Formats: sequence, C-alpha cells, structure tokens
Amino acid sequence: MFLLGTLVNGLLIIIGTLIGKLLNRIPESMKTTVMYAIGLSVIVLGLQMGLKSENFLIVIISLVMGAVFGELMQLEEKLNQLGLWLEKKIGSSRIGSTGKGSIAEGFVTATLIFVIGAMAIIGALDSGIRGDHDVLYTKGLIDGFTSIILTTTLGVGVVFSAIPVMLYQGLIALFATQINTFIPQVLMDQFIVEMTATGGVMIFAIGLNLTGLVKIKVANLLPAIVVTGFIVTVLYLYRLFL
Repeated sequence: MFLLGTLVNGLLIIIGTLIGKLLNRIPESMKTTVMYAIGLSVIVLGLQMGLKSENFLIVIISLVMGAVFGELMQLEEKLNQLGLWLEKKIGSSRIGSTGKGSIAEGFVTATLIFVIGAMAIIGALDSGIRGDHDVLYTKGLIDGFTSIILTTTLGVGVVFSAIPVMLYQGLIALFATQINTFIPQVLMDQFIVEMTATGGVMIFAIGLNLTGLVKIKVANLLPAIVVTGFIVTVLYLYRLFL
C-alpha cells in the first residue's frame, strides 16, 4: 500500500497532539521557556539544512522570487484565515483552545515545519515507487514528537497540520512512478539538495518567529520551492545541451 507511510505520518501527528494536549496544564513560564527552546532548535535545524546548498545563489534567487509571488498570492493570510475558520467552526471552548487565534497559529506553524524539508519528498517517492515506508516512518516519529511539544505551547491547532501533510505526501506517492519516469535521477538529486537548502532558510525563519524576535511571513516564501525546481531544471538543461 503506497499510502501507508503517509497515513502513519499523519496518525503520529494526531497522536502527538493528543499527548501534548494532556500535557497542556504546565506553568506559563515553563511554556515560554519551552517555546524558546523549540525556536532555537528549529533555528539550528534550518541553518544545517541551508548550508547543504551547492549553489547558494539559487537559494537567494528562489527566496526573492518566491517572496514576490507569495506576497502577490497572500499565502500567509489565506493560511491564517483557514486556521481561524477552523477555530470558528469547531469552537475554542469545545477543544480546549487557550486563546483566540491559537488554532490558526498552531496549524500554520506546524504545517510549515512538517511539510518543508527533503524527508517528505524522498519518503513519499520511496513509498510510491518501491513501497518502502521507512523514511516516512522516521519522519512520522519526528513529527509526532515535535507535535507534542508544539501542542503544549501553540495549542491543538497543530492536529490540523496532519491534513496538508497527508495530502502533500500522498499526491507525491500517488504520482511517484510518473515522477521517476519523466525526471532524471541527476535532476531530482540536484533539486532535493537545493530544495532542502531553500526550505532550511524557511525553517530558520520559523525558528525566529517562535522565539518572538521577528514576525516573518514564512508561508509567503513557499513559492520559492517551485522557483527552485524551475531554476534547477533550467540549469540542468543548459548543461545538458551545452
């Protein structure tokens, strides 16, 4: 079953959120310190990912162009509106939300953390092509543990991040055979390297947001992933026909 890894990943996020909800009654000062710890950890993770680029100029151009497209499409605002809509429909009192907007914040932050990164793409491709779910199982464990921590500080909105995660990885797994057929392995490897670095900068920005130092509209940078794919493809074809 090529969707098994994706389903397990989503289920572990849900389980992690439920566990985090049980641990939600911790002192506010402890929540603040934990949030700083998470933010610093995410910053280091993003820095490690960003340094994997083989051509950082691709990362810079992708982020700049991605920011322009993201601002024009207002992705951050739309994601927040979706989170607020979920909060309005479900009702914060019924799920124990800690405050207005907490579902939106938890949903957006968790979605960006869980979706951005090479493991989602590599794992989904392995699931779809070879039926090997080990990468997504590993990612699921990491996401599940992360969701526990995020839920204690950002609220149960984290649970809704399981939906875009399963849709994103599920679609990649579904079309994995076609992707493997039409995209050369060399091109895919180059894309994953630069996509990881570009995503790493976004993860770094998420970490800064979690520490409260700045407020960067990270969702508006998401088109940078598509721009990275375009630039890497153009460079690959240029070298191929040079």
